Amino acid sequence: MSFDAPLLLTFVAYLLLILFLGIKAYRRTHSLDDYILGGRKLGAAVTALSVGASDMSGWLLLGLPGAIYLAGLSEVWIGIGLLIGAYFNWLFVSKRLRVYSEHAKNSLTLPDYFENRFNDETRVLRLVSAFVILLFFTFYTASGLVGGAILFENSFGMEYTTALLSGAFIIVAYTFIGGFLAVVWTDAVQAVLMLIALIIAPLAVVSGSGGGELVLQQMQAVNPESMKLFSNMTVLGFISLMAWGLGYVGQPHILARFMAAENTEKLVSARRIAMIWMVLVLFGSVATGLAGIAYFADQPLDNPETVFIALSQQLFNPWVAGVITAAILSAIMSTIDSQLLVCSSVISEDFYRVFVRPHASEKELLAVSRGAVIAIALLALFIASDRESRVLDLVSYAWAGFGASFGPVILFSLFWRKMTAISAIAGMIVGAVTVVVWSNLQGGLFDLYEIVPGFALASLVIVVISKLKPESDSQALQQFEEVEKLITN
Repeated sequence: MSFDAPLLLTFVAYLLLILFLGIKAYRRTHSLDDYILGGRKLGAAVTALSVGASDMSGWLLLGLPGAIYLAGLSEVWIGIGLLIGAYFNWLFVSKRLRVYSEHAKNSLTLPDYFENRFNDETRVLRLVSAFVILLFFTFYTASGLVGGAILFENSFGMEYTTALLSGAFIIVAYTFIGGFLAVVWTDAVQAVLMLIALIIAPLAVVSGSGGGELVLQQMQAVNPESMKLFSNMTVLGFISLMAWGLGYVGQPHILARFMAAENTEKLVSARRIAMIWMVLVLFGSVATGLAGIAYFADQPLDNPETVFIALSQQLFNPWVAGVITAAILSAIMSTIDSQLLVCSSVISEDFYRVFVRPHASEKELLAVSRGAVIAIALLALFIASDRESRVLDLVSYAWAGFGASFGPVILFSLFWRKMTAISAIAGMIVGAVTVVVWSNLQGGLFDLYEIVPGFALASLVIVVISKLKPESDSQALQQFEEVEKLITN
């Protein structure tokens, strides 16, 4: 194991800051409501940065730059699709979900919201949605752990297994201690670090290589197709990249931030901050991948997803490299902590309190939530133990799973009065099953990103079933009308 002492010291200083925030959050966490949603007291800036950081994850600093480095600018359509999807999610979903989740018996989790939205006394909707969350978030968490292992492996010379366990321990520790407040506070810090790192890395390449024109010439020499937006692009490929934007409306860790905002007015300011941040970091991520094509022209990287790590270690002194290493870990941590928290809330709120101990104390539920963080992390570690795992592949699968199973249900539940619990259950199952099956088929139409057929089929099922037997529960109908009045006033 070998590394520069300044890099290690800078990195440790960052980790101590994260631990401090976790302890501070612990002192302000007194109930399950605090642990899961922070008491619904998030301000605009924290909400915006937390959404951005928890959304982008290691994909932003590892997966996307690696895809650009490997294939060129044609991979930028993922980012464009995400920008469009994120904007419409903020614009149409955030306010309605914030109002509806509180009005529907102060719902703390998505399964809680679904059950209260449709007045589902059978509890089947809660069970199905909780199972979907645990299934796909385990894979999503695994993607982050793989990213953390790549970081520790390349920065500190660790073996993959040691690196995997080290990253997992750090992330689980502060999530276990501080809950939602620890997660969102660290997310805000992480979002700023990610922005700084993604701006300075490509600028340093351009500056150190003699200017932008020379960098472009080097890129063209390595890959003549690198600056073409539609290089080797098929119709299915283009649709698949743009379809990433469909996933936003179904991501539980993002939707939880909307539910936790202090009020709907804060969400307007948060949307503006979040979109500015997102444009800047996506631009930086793409620029980093392109810069890597030129910089590593003579010595191509074995693993494309290490391009940002390699640039930071070769371009900057160890102190700056330490900050950038912390930024990469930030991106990874900011999503894993959110995913672990959502999973733990599902286990404590939607399984334990509902089916095991309905009268459990707040202290007991907090203990169950913290235990669940460890359990989910162990499952994700098992999946991530495969050395050949790729961050982008794991993220792609989980993103599609949530987008197809939850996306249509969220949209119809917020905007369609006649939607029913049965249609919601059917939509979730069809969306999830389609993603699982489609992703295991290859060739022809099956090359289309699985979120597209999953989202379409789930939506179709919801519409058909709700049309055949519209909602007739008076409580659910009255609640929808009350929420509509609150939103329009």
